[in-house]
Amino acid sequence: MKAVHVVGARPNFVKAAPVIRALTGRAQQTLVHTGQHHDAAMSKVFFDDLDLPRPDLDLGVGYASASTQTGRILLRLGPVLARERPDACVVYGDVTSTLAGALAAAQHGVPVAHVEAGLRSHDRTMPEERNRILTDHLADWRFTPSRDASDNLVKEGLEPARTHLVGNVMMDTLARLLPRTDSGAALCRLGLAADARYVLVTLHRPATVDQPAVLHGVLEVLEDVARRLPVIFPVHPRTRARLEAGGAIPTGMLLTEPLGYLDFLSLEKRADVVVTDSGGVQEETTWLGVPCLTFRDATERPITVTEGTNTVVGRDPDRLRAAIAAALRGSPRPHRRPDLWDGRAADRIAGVLLRGWSRPRPPTAILKT
Repeated sequence: MKAVHVVGARPNFVKAAPVIRALTGRAQQTLVHTGQHHDAAMSKVFFDDLDLPRPDLDLGVGYASASTQTGRILLRLGPVLARERPDACVVYGDVTSTLAGALAAAQHGVPVAHVEAGLRSHDRTMPEERNRILTDHLADWRFTPSRDASDNLVKEGLEPARTHLVGNVMMDTLARLLPRTDSGAALCRLGLAADARYVLVTLHRPATVDQPAVLHGVLEVLEDVARRLPVIFPVHPRTRARLEAGGAIPTGMLLTEPLGYLDFLSLEKRADVVVTDSGGVQEETTWLGVPCLTFRDATERPITVTEGTNTVVGRDPDRLRAAIAAALRGSPRPHRRPDLWDGRAADRIAGVLLRGWSRPRPPTAILKT
């Protein structure tokens, strides 16, 4: 089997690493980095932490609007797929590179495998939601992390035979690398005691950081919390740009550059509470049993609420303030790890791909303009 993996952003790297490992020695693999996240803090450190092989090809699309990145990926990835003629183009998650990779593959008659299919927030104002839906409808293999995701695809009329419930591939990475984390060392590097209590924060989505009133509201709550307890805030480049443009750099919090996977996981597993607008963090905290407060109006990962430790507080600063206070009082609620979040999702994905790749292939369909 010949597989091309298309990755471009931090969440893609975490999901791709175990799938590439599961196919090693069983398939010829090419790793394409679109360059959507291209600097060391957002890319290279993840390849190092995750033991990912160096990309065979870097498309170098760089930071730009989603439309510009999509166009660049189509122009640069298309010739690669036409030349290589892989049996599968594997895309991950819901970022711009995911949809662009799926589009390029579909235009060249290459079957698409979507890892983390079926997630839905039912909020089409989110670019990630549009990416998920379009990618799923292009995909030949749809690998879902949970039963609700599979059900979403059935409701959209997609063929059940092409949908495979495999579990959450991010948990494969978490389970493998958790023994390599060191919370004490990570805290000491931040000037905190190894046994310190703290709140961990990630904020990067446009609905949070591109609206000054929303961003100001959440930061005001976090600054109040920081007067009583350390608040560790690794700042995404998008968020930093918005803060600098608004001239309102938060005070009192421990602001850091984006952290590598191992450093972030080290802090995440020991946090008293995590405040986030990230989808992956909702899943990781569920597996770790750490209280998570999602500063969004909806989540595409409802299983983290019904079975895990996640609470969706909306974009309401007062609700966030009350939820942080409740979490810090230490009133844990019952939770469990969802089915198939067992560290073996990538093996299931590899098994499906290896069984299905030899079916007759359509002729290459190069889009002409």
